[in-house]
Amino acid sequence: MFRCRVAAAAAAAGGGLARALRPLSPAPRGRAAAGNLLQRWNVPIKLQMSRQVASSGVPGGKGDSSVFVLIVGLSTLGAGAYVYRTLKENKERFTSRVTTITTRSQEKELSPSDTDAASQGTAAPGARPEVPSHVPFLLIGGGTAAFAAARSIRARDPGARVLIVSEDPALPYMRPPLSKELWFSDDPNVTETLRFKQWNGKERSIYFQPPSFYVPVRDLPFVENGGVAVLCGKKVVHMDVRGNIVKLNDGTQISYDKCLIATGGSPRNLPAIERAGKDVQQRLTLFRKIEDFKSLEKISREVKSITIIGGGFLGSELACALGRRARTRGLEVIQLFPENGNMGKVLPEYLSNWTTEKVRREGVNVMPNAVVKSVSVCGNRLMIKLKDGRKVETDHIVAAVGLEPNVELAKSAGLEVDSDFGGFRVNAELQARSNIWVAGDAACFYDIKLGRRRVEHHDHAVVSGRLAGENMTGAAKPYWHQSMFWSDLGPNVGYEAIGLVDSSLPTVGVFAKATAKDTPKSATEQSGTGIRSESETEAEASEVHISPSFSPMPQVPKQGEDYGKGVIFYLRDKVVVGIVLWNIFNRMPIARKIIKDGEEHDDLNEVAKLFNIHEE
Repeated sequence: MFRCRVAAAAAAAGGGLARALRPLSPAPRGRAAAGNLLQRWNVPIKLQMSRQVASSGVPGGKGDSSVFVLIVGLSTLGAGAYVYRTLKENKERFTSRVTTITTRSQEKELSPSDTDAASQGTAAPGARPEVPSHVPFLLIGGGTAAFAAARSIRARDPGARVLIVSEDPALPYMRPPLSKELWFSDDPNVTETLRFKQWNGKERSIYFQPPSFYVPVRDLPFVENGGVAVLCGKKVVHMDVRGNIVKLNDGTQISYDKCLIATGGSPRNLPAIERAGKDVQQRLTLFRKIEDFKSLEKISREVKSITIIGGGFLGSELACALGRRARTRGLEVIQLFPENGNMGKVLPEYLSNWTTEKVRREGVNVMPNAVVKSVSVCGNRLMIKLKDGRKVETDHIVAAVGLEPNVELAKSAGLEVDSDFGGFRVNAELQARSNIWVAGDAACFYDIKLGRRRVEHHDHAVVSGRLAGENMTGAAKPYWHQSMFWSDLGPNVGYEAIGLVDSSLPTVGVFAKATAKDTPKSATEQSGTGIRSESETEAEASEVHISPSFSPMPQVPKQGEDYGKGVIFYLRDKVVVGIVLWNIFNRMPIARKIIKDGEEHDDLNEVAKLFNIHEE
């Protein structure tokens, strides 16, 4: 292009110079003169030949120069037009490229969640997705542990956005009243209100918080100060720990930054009942949730006989609760279990036998040493056959035979399940992975004093959930808490326990005469709450001083004695590893300190005095 422009300029200059010099020199003659001029200005040979062939004028006339100038001029004009068009197109492409690069750079500066929020923030609330695609804190499970974790996260990070995914259709609630206080309510609408009077007479709801406490799920990414949202009736069925994504049973996917697994457990069933078929299953209650309470309460008003299988905490509590109705409504309540007495796996034999008599006095037909062989439908009733040949006819069965931890996510997530105790294995900070924690019934943790354990009680769910929430916000605290649990056989008899309470261990009991204030009812009046672990929290006595004594070791109480109140010590290698406080309340910090110290004691009578057992 530039060579054409120079050549054209040279040709134009050459033509002008020739005309200017013509008067001063003799005019060239013929075509040779024109060729010499072109050669003099270094015009290419092809152009010279074209010039000579195309020229039709008189040799040496004006026709030669005019045609040559016309050709060069047209060439210059065409070249200029080409250059202009090329530069214009290049400018447009350059502008477009700069715009594209700028846009991509801005998109990279925004995170995926910010981009979603930016694209949806201006949309009307109705246009927002029902479930956010990403949440900073995801809690799987809607029980006590998950709620405790949510409160803990928000306490340490007031702007946190927490999503609880719960298979339960109800908002988070406390489970203990389902087998305790709710059954003693005088309100005919208790199954609808789910409000109850505590042993101290104060009324409260079973729910931890009212619906107004929670943020709507679809609004969680947009609320200014964050909050807690609960997605009810949904189950996490798959977990991708590498991609930090979970999948729900309806196909929805949610990504997270940090996740808590608090899936709890499901009630176990008896193999004999599982084999029995649908007709028997329709008359069976596996007691665990609000719906189970509502259903059993309704059934207790309609049938003549209910049989409870299981002699542990839940079975004994339900037996006492239903037994009170037996006397006023003519309901037959039967309780059967394979142990020698109620709570035979926990309490020493003498105290288990006493408890069995207490349950019988509540109107329950207690059948110990009973192992179910088969269950069938006989007419309009159920027939339970025991291995020793006995038969029990009933209208409805309640199975209270323990809990199976929900660990289905372990397979897709690649998490380890403990082969001995069940549950997800976690480290001292309740971590299963760097950004995954486990709390509550589903956590198998290492107790620095008692070894690896899995605990299924309300207090453990509260404290482990609280600690997991703290660690999800960077606390990095180990779980050293000795959780307690309690059971009430009505408003007048109850106990609290901590550590390893196993009837197979050696035990030492110290008892005294009870007073009017040594009851669960009195304990709630002092603490102001029906959920006693809420007042216990994680308190631990700062110092325990035991005076030396030479009194003999306490003897096992004689059969038939009335165990008004007392302390039962569980020993392993002469060290106290568990304590049951029988009708002694609000002394758990002392028990926690004794177990933590892990010392041998020569005289447990003196240790029992720390609990003010002889106070009048």
